[in-house]
Amino acid sequence: MKKDIHPRYYPEAKIYVGGVFVGTVGSTRPELHLDVWSGNHPFFTGEQRIIDTEGQVDRFQKRLERKVDNLVDKAEKQRRRRAKRQIAEIVDEEPAETPAQGEAES
Repeated sequence: MKKDIHPRYYPEAKIYVGGVFVGTVGSTRPELHLDVWSGNHPFFTGEQRIIDTEGQVDRFQKRLERKVDNLVDKAEKQRRRRAKRQIAEIVDEEPAETPAQGEAES
């Protein structure tokens, strides 16, 4: 194994997140300055942060609402068609001709 090719290892390297000391870990640097770690990452904290880039979230919400409205409209149209069809069937079942009251039956 060659000498002096490996970086120096610091078993007690300090971790800082946003200027606040968080803990220690083994690293090749004595101090680590991080922006994100498991203590403030939304996946681990359970927070949901939606970053709306150019209104994409709003457009998606509107598209989703339109789709739901269309489904409701279709269901309403089908209900009306069925009601009309039932009325038409009832009318068709009635006798087409009834004898006139003034005519004598033979």
